[in-house]
Amino acid sequence: MARVSQAHLDARRRQILDGAAVCFARNGFHATSMHDVLKEVDLSAGAVYRYFRGKDELIAAIVSETLGQVRTAFEEAAELDPPPAPDVLVASVLGRTLGSRESLTVDGEPAFPRLVVQVWTETLRNDELAVVLREGYCSVRAAWGRIVEAYQEAGMMRKDVPPDHVARTMIAAAVGFITQQSLFGPAPVEVLRDGLRALMSMPQPQPEA
Repeated sequence: MARVSQAHLDARRRQILDGAAVCFARNGFHATSMHDVLKEVDLSAGAVYRYFRGKDELIAAIVSETLGQVRTAFEEAAELDPPPAPDVLVASVLGRTLGSRESLTVDGEPAFPRLVVQVWTETLRNDELAVVLREGYCSVRAAWGRIVEAYQEAGMMRKDVPPDHVARTMIAAAVGFITQQSLFGPAPVEVLRDGLRALMSMPQPQPEA
């Protein structure tokens, strides 16, 4: 029997994850069956179960992969001296995250924002998924904290605000932008970039005499 290459295995795993993501975004986690996933990816049960034992493993893998990519991008930015400004950095990372999944659609619109909302909903019922999401969130938050510290050391940002406060705010802005896309339709990342840039341009209030 011919040996299957790693590239083939990776491509098959990618096919299954992408198909599952579309199913979850379209119908929700609980309304999606493994049969739906098999039909979406056009593979046999044996081919899919070779990689994932069920829906829980699929959604956990999707979440871990996405947050891992985001964390890596911010960790790389933290090593730059100085890192890109917040408006540029957030737009760049979010643009890459959305762009890498732009081929996944539901009814002609991007599936990823809808999938994100489905994941949040499922974490309220699924303790194991909640742990995966929490660990991923904490790693992204820590990376953002290091970026803020680099801003402060470079004189780009005031030092009287704790880095973690800024990290939480930047994550909230990105998450909120994705949520808006899920509810109200696609919007280019330049919308978020320009909004952050405008907020960053506001002068600091002067203390009263």
